[in-house]
Amino acid sequence: MDINEIRKQFPVLDQQVYGKPLVYLDNAATTQKPLCVIERERDYYLHENCNIHRGVHYLSQMATEAYEHARQTVARFINAPEAQEIVFTRGTTESLNLLATSLLGTHSMCPCNPTVLVTAMEHHSNLVPWQQMVQRQGGKLLVAPMDDSGVLDLHAYEDLLKQGPQIVSMAHVSNTLGTVNPVKEMIRLAHQYGALAVVDGAQSMAHLPIDVQDLDCDFFVFSGHKMYAPMGIGGLYGKTEWLEKLPPYQFGGEMVDTVSFEKTTFNKLPFKFEAGTPNVGAALGLETAIHYIESFDRNEVLKHEDALVAATIKGLSKIEGMRFIGQAPVRSGLVSFIIDGIHPYDLGTIIDKMGVAVRTGHHCAEPVMTRFGIPGTVRASFAMYNTLEEVEVLVKAVNKAANMLR
Repeated sequence: MDINEIRKQFPVLDQQVYGKPLVYLDNAATTQKPLCVIERERDYYLHENCNIHRGVHYLSQMATEAYEHARQTVARFINAPEAQEIVFTRGTTESLNLLATSLLGTHSMCPCNPTVLVTAMEHHSNLVPWQQMVQRQGGKLLVAPMDDSGVLDLHAYEDLLKQGPQIVSMAHVSNTLGTVNPVKEMIRLAHQYGALAVVDGAQSMAHLPIDVQDLDCDFFVFSGHKMYAPMGIGGLYGKTEWLEKLPPYQFGGEMVDTVSFEKTTFNKLPFKFEAGTPNVGAALGLETAIHYIESFDRNEVLKHEDALVAATIKGLSKIEGMRFIGQAPVRSGLVSFIIDGIHPYDLGTIIDKMGVAVRTGHHCAEPVMTRFGIPGTVRASFAMYNTLEEVEVLVKAVNKAANMLR
């Protein structure tokens, strides 16, 4: 991997903040976009812009063909059996709200008083929708615990499955701890006990190869903006047998088949879940981002990112009072930490003045912070364009900031 050549594709990285070269280490929140993605979305608005599926004229036909080709690309990227199993959404959050509402909101898939099992390391997007729906339906939410290193307790997880949850929803990679969960085994156990399995892939799509057939998940959700694609686009994979049974999430144009004042019938898959005008330009940007990711040896990218994580841990561990939050043996993409006696917001603010962009706070995973008895963490998260030199800058900045705050 030629990191210098890669960085040329990300002009946002070539700037200064507060008179310092920008070191962007907030990739778990959103990745930067390569020129090819930016240019593809721009090209759509310059030459192809049109509403899709609804016109017989040239532009509409061209835009429709491009949009559906993007769907096919997503399906191939995650090894979905059919393109119709890919529903475009605004991202992980909307995908999970779609599932929670359609699976639980109408009782069409689950009985009254439903039970949903999640893990203790979930992002709010994979917690709050399920929590709210089970509370409305008089059900309950079960939570699989984790240990002090941020590793899920699989024995406790299986014991909770014995309580008969209809749905299990799990993070593939924790956005706060970096833990890579054994989702294939978790899915197998969920199916063994009769539960549907949902995987939150927001933090895994950019880093790990995804094969939904090998995982055998019933649903898989993701966001484009965390994998070098534009904001406002993402997706939901679902097995055809379940998507056909689910009621629509939203109502309006495109998702209908026939409409009268007396009755409405709904469109076929995946269109019954895509009400209204879609974000066509972003979908084409997502397709381009996938092509960009596939232009590299993914094992080499993973080795590079793992080396960044290892170097960060090695460098930060020398700082007095350093405490890492999340020390799972299998992890991906990020390092979360605090320093004794220093609030993470204060640390992050000073680091920012040194040109280093990190995330501070609870990272939309407040129960994780409660579990560890802390107000939040500082999180450095990595992408293929980050360098070991940037890790050195981070370590020096954290050390300097800690000395200033003590």
